[in-house]
Amino acid sequence: MLTLSQPARTAGGIFDRLDAEWAVLCADTSVQAAVTDWLMADHLADDVAAVTDSWVRNLGPVQLLATLRPRDGVVTDALTDAVLRALLHRAAGGDRSATLAARIVVQAMIPAAVRLTRGQVRPFGGRTFDDIGHMTVAALFEVACSGRIHTRPGRPAANLALDTLRHVCAELAADREERGEGLAAAEDLADSAPGPAEMAEAWAIRAAAAAAGLQPAVAVSEAESSRARLELLELVLDAMETGTLSPADGRSIAWHYTAEPVPDTAAAARVGTTAGAWQRRRSRAVARLTASLQLAPAA
Repeated sequence: MLTLSQPARTAGGIFDRLDAEWAVLCADTSVQAAVTDWLMADHLADDVAAVTDSWVRNLGPVQLLATLRPRDGVVTDALTDAVLRALLHRAAGGDRSATLAARIVVQAMIPAAVRLTRGQVRPFGGRTFDDIGHMTVAALFEVACSGRIHTRPGRPAANLALDTLRHVCAELAADREERGEGLAAAEDLADSAPGPAEMAEAWAIRAAAAAAGLQPAVAVSEAESSRARLELLELVLDAMETGTLSPADGRSIAWHYTAEPVPDTAAAARVGTTAGAWQRRRSRAVARLTASLQLAPAA
């Protein structure tokens, strides 16, 4: 019978504990049998065995992770996407098997989770790296189990990373607002309002986004000034600056992932294309934007 071992206790943070737990999962014969059965049922076993130089009946979590986090370029994007999409489909099932599938997805996305966590740790934010790491892993697990990712076009890892980022940014923004009143009432604590540097940073991001045409409307609502929105705009602006995204690519993301998204039909009419072409552009842009957060080893 399939059993999930309890997380291993280690002296490190959340990501160290996940790695220790992963070693226990890999040694569990019931987990290996479940993974083998999944791959055979999804007609992926032969391909995974070929690229990992394994026997089909010996496939397990180790081979899955090697397929999802290739280090030598042997595994193709198509196979990586197919395996991850199959896992996400199973993770949406709501049973013990789904929990295992989601756990494997989380392990595959740890490099991305580390990068997401680093990006949200800010001076005087009141949150440690491990605090935000816990939040990121929880959001990643929730998104993996949601059943939304495997049905979307484009690369599933890119969609998974972007949804996780949105969850974390929203939770951090809500947490700052909730704790702000208590901090402001405490005379011996610093004011929780944004300081000059943070306000200047937010203004600069909004100004640059407006100049680049990333804001869907002239007036910027209060929701558009949230930390989550500013984080997304900053990511898009950086990607445009480095040439990862074109201006049109950036708009396809920024106009969609906002408090009041521009409908694809309206956005397409605005830029002189079709709704389908606009959706495909956004899917490709999301994949490129989050490529560095996907499955490469953490630096």
